[in-house]
Amino acid sequence: MSANLHSRRQHAGDVLTSRPVRPGRLALIDVAPLRSDDPQARAAVAAQIRAACVDNGFFVICNHGISEHLQQRIFAQAEALFALPDAEKRRLDKSLSLANRGYEPLGNQQLQPGSPPDLKEGYYMGRDLAADHPQVLAGKFNHGPNVWPTQLPQFRPLMESYLQQITELAERLMRGLALSLNLPENHFDDFCHEPLTTLRLLHYPPQPVDAAANQRGAGAHTDFGGLTLLLQDDAGGLQVWSEQDQCWLDIAPQAGTYIINIGDMVARWTNDLYRSTLHRVINRSGRERYSIPFFYSGNADHRVECLPGCCAAGETPRYEATTVEQHYREMYRRTYRQRPLAAQDIAESQP
Repeated sequence: MSANLHSRRQHAGDVLTSRPVRPGRLALIDVAPLRSDDPQARAAVAAQIRAACVDNGFFVICNHGISEHLQQRIFAQAEALFALPDAEKRRLDKSLSLANRGYEPLGNQQLQPGSPPDLKEGYYMGRDLAADHPQVLAGKFNHGPNVWPTQLPQFRPLMESYLQQITELAERLMRGLALSLNLPENHFDDFCHEPLTTLRLLHYPPQPVDAAANQRGAGAHTDFGGLTLLLQDDAGGLQVWSEQDQCWLDIAPQAGTYIINIGDMVARWTNDLYRSTLHRVINRSGRERYSIPFFYSGNADHRVECLPGCCAAGETPRYEATTVEQHYREMYRRTYRQRPLAAQDIAESQP
């Protein structure tokens, strides 16, 4: 990260106030045409994706094919999970998993350096691979079995159904992303083969009245990977940094929709043509807040280098070629370098 970029991010992190996003500032994209046989309809969606990604990398999608009924059942399971006694949640702690799966206690993460720990607890899942799967035996980053809370009999089947559907949606969006970059629609098919995925359930207690001025539910950060598909409840609290306005924008929830944002890897892939933008969470609703982000990062071995058409004539790519796995390992090293390594971090840092 350049000194100038670090300075801009530090400035954004220090800004305490926010304001509602004005109508039309965040694109609402109907992605149903991505499932159609009409190439012009798919191209029209891709054009909207491109405009949003060049602007700030955030947009909202509707008509995505995942039922609101399933979404609400997933929220109900998240509430039931976080309502379990602390002792039961601790038995599911992700520090016991070499695949970074399971429960993360309140205050365990610090997304914004120099700030107090984040006011949230979480639960991690992903593509469920047995301990003897070749990719697990090979020590691939964040590959392994999920941790399932047996106290909640509906939890596993619902999460597995949701993981399948949200993964398929992410793959459709990757095809739209390819079109948005004037690439063949199947350009990212190899990237989408056996993808690295993370589904997180998050619980944010109400912001305490005596919280430090710089304490957040989630501190200012960008996401590491490819696409983030965020499902949030109606409590609000998500804020996105606007370079144009030099302020934080409150993103109001819209029932049934997903907020999509691109991560650092796509910004790297596109030579920063597409933007990975700072965001944070402050739960001022006075009640519990739940959100369910899904991080889609693709095949661990896939090569990430400047995509065709993303460098202007004579321009040199800003980033060296890497792989999805190498990129993630580097992001984790940066994020966790200031705290003692847990078991999963040690495993992830092995060559």
